[in-house]
Amino acid sequence: MTPLLKIFLPIYFLLFFGLAMFWRSYIAWKRTGINPYKLGNDDTVHDFVGKLFRLTLIVTALIVFVFSFLEGFYHWLSPITWMNSSMLIIIGIVLLVLALIWVLVAQLQMGDSWRIGIDEKSESTLVQHGLFGVSRNPIFLGMMVMLVGLLLILPTAATLTVTALGFVLIHVQVRLEENFLVEKYGEDYRKYQTSVRRWI
Repeated sequence: MTPLLKIFLPIYFLLFFGLAMFWRSYIAWKRTGINPYKLGNDDTVHDFVGKLFRLTLIVTALIVFVFSFLEGFYHWLSPITWMNSSMLIIIGIVLLVLALIWVLVAQLQMGDSWRIGIDEKSESTLVQHGLFGVSRNPIFLGMMVMLVGLLLILPTAATLTVTALGFVLIHVQVRLEENFLVEKYGEDYRKYQTSVRRWI
């Protein structure tokens, strides 16, 4: 299964970043004239979390690169040997595929409201339909599932660290966004909070 994984994982992450990040950002920009990327370099919690999350994604890509193309260096990532299991790998692959589909559907349902980070100037409406009627944060949920899937496929100390850091950063970002949405939408968002769970 390893040779197939060395092909599957790079293709998967090219698709994930290409479709969910770059392509979706381009579509949003073409449709609205607004750059959806709102993570800056200011000395704020929001931008600090954004910097760390970018680093997390870069390290994730490096882990996949080392596994696929630099096999001789893979041991430097400290493999967790007791997690090596064909069943866990299969579960991980399923989670990766489901996560990508889930994120793309959620982005489609957000439409022109989709942003990376908090857009304080946005005049978008509160999205509550589709996957957003099941989870208040389906895109972040999909990203966490993606990280878990990768951990099951490539169980290493590096992957575990990236997954843990990713979870913490996502939880912080979600709370920052929730505070902003309460200020922006007021009672409408509070009602949404009571009717739909944060995750699922």
